[in-house]
Amino acid sequence: MATDTRWIQRYSNYHKACTLLTELTKEREFDSLSKLETEGLVQRFEYTFELAWKVLQDILNFSGYDFAPGPNGTLKTAFEAGFITDHDRWREMLKSRNIFTHVYDENEILSVAGKIYTDFAPVLKILDEKLEPLTHNPDYQ
Repeated sequence: MATDTRWIQRYSNYHKACTLLTELTKEREFDSLSKLETEGLVQRFEYTFELAWKVLQDILNFSGYDFAPGPNGTLKTAFEAGFITDHDRWREMLKSRNIFTHVYDENEILSVAGKIYTDFAPVLKILDEKLEPLTHNPDYQ
């Protein structure tokens, strides 16, 4: 294995973003968010998700996996390698992230924003908890 800490550096940023996202979903009820807070939630989800798939791509590259770069190939290979366990939920997050960047329908955004609370933030937290111990594992440094 190569000695490259890029994945650990990116994981550090991911960990911070994931912590902010999960703190918000634990501290506030979704129904109590203002429109501005909902927009902030969506933005926080977008950059946390981006960091998630990119840290997965980095650790897969570090570990020597051969896969198609980008979110689709990364998520497929991360599932096969056991870094993520709920492939369907990750694909749904990718689709939702794409909706946010291309759709301006407030009802659809609110629907997906609700999923951030119920489905997406917990899955992102699971990845955070799975990767954290690897940052201390000599085989991954």
